[in-house]
Amino acid sequence: MSAGVVIVGGGQAGYQTAASLRSEGYTEPIAILGDEAGVPYQRPPLSKALLLGKQDPDRLALRPANWYADRAVQWIPDTRVHSIDRSTRTVLAESGARFPYDYLVLATGARNRTLNTPGALYLRTLREGVALQERLQQASNVTVIGGGFIGLEVAAAARALGKTVAVYDTGPRVMARAVCPEVSQYFEHTHAAQGVSIHTNFSATPPPADLTLVGIGVIPNTDPAEMSGLAVANGIVTDSYLRTADPSIFAIGDCASYPNPFAAGGMVRLESVQNAVDQALCVARAIVGKPAPYRAVPWFWTEQFDIRMQMAGIGTGADRIVLRGSTSNRKFSAVYFKSGRLIAADSINQPAEHLAFRKLLDAGTPLTPEQVGDLSTDLKSLL
Repeated sequence: MSAGVVIVGGGQAGYQTAASLRSEGYTEPIAILGDEAGVPYQRPPLSKALLLGKQDPDRLALRPANWYADRAVQWIPDTRVHSIDRSTRTVLAESGARFPYDYLVLATGARNRTLNTPGALYLRTLREGVALQERLQQASNVTVIGGGFIGLEVAAAARALGKTVAVYDTGPRVMARAVCPEVSQYFEHTHAAQGVSIHTNFSATPPPADLTLVGIGVIPNTDPAEMSGLAVANGIVTDSYLRTADPSIFAIGDCASYPNPFAAGGMVRLESVQNAVDQALCVARAIVGKPAPYRAVPWFWTEQFDIRMQMAGIGTGADRIVLRGSTSNRKFSAVYFKSGRLIAADSINQPAEHLAFRKLLDAGTPLTPEQVGDLSTDLKSLL
């Protein structure tokens, strides 16, 4: 009897791998080993709708428990992996349980970077989200350490709930690793207009508050892979098919580093729902005998107050930024070029424009900075 597929990780990537395998016609056993108690759930609402009381934590599951039984997917919660025996193709759990596999998919995700800040809260899991929501109800003053997506989303939610909010970041501007200065400035001004106090280039200890949230990034969970001798470099190293050096082991999602064609083929590790979903489908197809290199256009989003920013591509290394539209009317795109070639676009409250940029990037359509800057240019007509 076939050992089938073992998936380590019960997040979006783990669930999606099982779903994609079944939709692609895979009939052998599938087991998902998750380190949390409940079934896989949506993470994006944790820093948005959940904190605002707009989404019940009991309704965040990606699929109900019976979905797994109905599709003969074995869901095994509260299971932490100790090691991988590649010679016998077996996963060993900390409990001593052993799980043989034909194919192993590592979707182990990432964990929060931490600070030595007594009493600080973090936000990565549903349990942490519920704890933060409960504490927010009682707090008056909120300090956020870290001006990235999670930090600013929590700051926006806390301010919308009427809290006094201050954000502290050691960098020169908010979201500095992800967006250009023009976009950072727009979000800083928006938060300030809503009453959030932003402190950049901050190197001291923030003043005490009723609630302190630390959001300073994550570390990929690579320990089992590293212990088994697989290459690790800012994530589990894979090829363009998301396969590790061991042909029976794949890695996907937040824990995987892969050659990205939209980063000039450089190794990239992406943290997004889109990446988890698309990589899961890529691996499922490889397992059922339909392999193809992974080349989906990366895209991300963030919601802060009434702003929805959607990002397409990877803007790292851009040598020119063109603003399409005006920041004053709250609808514009910051478009990134490198050596005259479109590489990314951040669209603020412009969903149709975001979709057009995604399609242009996917098709590799030539587009000049002058065309982008001219609002009379119909992006759709260029496809």
